[in-house]
Amino acid sequence: MNPTTSPFLARRQMVGVFLAFASAYFLSALVRAITATLSPTLTQELALSAQDLGLLAGGYFLGFSATQLPLGKWLDKHGPKKVLLAFLVVAVLGCIAFALAQSFMGLWLARVLCGVGVSACLMAPLTGYRRWMAPGAQLRANSWMLMTGSLGMVSSTLPVQWLMPIMGWRAIFAGLAVLVVLSMVMIYVLVPVWAKPETDQQDPQLKAIETEEGYGPIWRSAYFWRMAPIGFFCYGGLLALQTLWVAPWMTVVGGYSPLDAATGLFAINLAMLVTFWAWGLVTPRLTKRGFLPNQIIAWGQPISFGVLAWIIVSGPQLGDNTSFALSLFCISSTFVSLAQPSVGMAFPSHLAGRALSAYNLVVFGGVFVVQWGIGLGIDLFKSFGWPPVLAFQAAFSVFGLCAVASYVYFQLANRDNSA
Repeated sequence: MNPTTSPFLARRQMVGVFLAFASAYFLSALVRAITATLSPTLTQELALSAQDLGLLAGGYFLGFSATQLPLGKWLDKHGPKKVLLAFLVVAVLGCIAFALAQSFMGLWLARVLCGVGVSACLMAPLTGYRRWMAPGAQLRANSWMLMTGSLGMVSSTLPVQWLMPIMGWRAIFAGLAVLVVLSMVMIYVLVPVWAKPETDQQDPQLKAIETEEGYGPIWRSAYFWRMAPIGFFCYGGLLALQTLWVAPWMTVVGGYSPLDAATGLFAINLAMLVTFWAWGLVTPRLTKRGFLPNQIIAWGQPISFGVLAWIIVSGPQLGDNTSFALSLFCISSTFVSLAQPSVGMAFPSHLAGRALSAYNLVVFGGVFVVQWGIGLGIDLFKSFGWPPVLAFQAAFSVFGLCAVASYVYFQLANRDNSA
C-alpha cells in the first residue's frame, strides 16, 4: 500500500487508534507470559513434567507462528481492523477453552488457539501506523507499543499471583476473555476502515505489490538468512526464558517460593519495560552517529553470553540474587531486538510487511523450540539420575551453546550483504 494515497489521521484520532491497538497488544503480552507465573500451580495441579510445561507454553508460539506468513497478505488486502477483530474472536475462544480444560491436551490446544488469536496484535497496528501516521509518529508509536507489551508482561507476574488465591487460574482466564471482548469493542469503534486507495494502476510500487512472487525474495535474501539464526536462538531464546523458564529456574535452582518467583518475574519484566524505553531514546542518537544495528548487535550481544554463563556456573550459590542475575541476562539480550527492524529496513517498502512477518515466524518458531527443548533436556538429564539443579544447568548450557553458535554464524556469514 502506498501511504501517500491517504491523509494522516488527526492527532486526537491517532490517540484513540493507538489506545485501541495498545489494549489488544497489552492483553496479548499478558496471555503470552502468564504461564511462567502459573507454572508452579499447573505443574502441581495437573502433574505436569518439565517437558509438558515447555510444550504447554510453546503451544502459544506454535499457534502464533503458524499464522505469520498469510498474515502479511491478509493485512494488506483487508486492513488491520477487520483482520485483528477476526483474530481476536479466536483469542476469546482460546481463553475460554483454557479456563474449561480438564487435561493437558485440552490446555495445550487452548494455548494454540490463544497464540493464533493474538498473532496479529502487533503486526496489525504496525501496518495501520504506516499509512495513518507520519514517519516520526510511527517511530514513537512503535516504541510505545513495545512498552505496552512489557507492561502486559509485568501485569502477568505479581498481579496474577495476588489474584490466584482469590479467583483461581480458571477464573483469571475467563476474565481475560471478557477483557479481550472489551478491547474488540474499542477497536471496532476507534479504528478506521481500511479504504482501498485510488492509485494509478501504472504506479511501479503498486504493480510490484500486485505481481510480486510471494515470499520468494525474502527466502532468497542472504541478509535474511544471516539474521535468521540469531533471531531463532538469541531473540527467540530471550522470549522463551522470559515467558517460561526463568520462573522454574528461580524455584528449582534459586530456591524461591512461588510468590518470590512471581516477585522476581515482576522485577525482570519491569526492567525490560525500562530497557525498551531506553532503547527508544538511544537508538536514534546512535544511528545519527553512524552506528548500524549490525554493529550494535555484534558489540553488545556477547554480554548476554557472559551473564548466562555466570548464572549457569553459579547456580544455587546466587541465592537471593538469582532474579537480579536473570534480569541482567534479559536486559543484555535486548541488543538482538534490533535485528527485526534491521531486516525490515533491508527490503524495499513493498516487501517490508512480508519480511517482518517472515522474521516473526523465525523468532517465534525459536521460542517454541527453545521452550520445548529446554523441557526435553531437563527431563532427559533427570532420566540419567542427575539431580534437578544439575539437569537445569545442563539444559541451559545446551541452549547457551546454540545461542553462541548462532552469533558466530551472524559474524561470519554473508558479510558483504549488509542492511
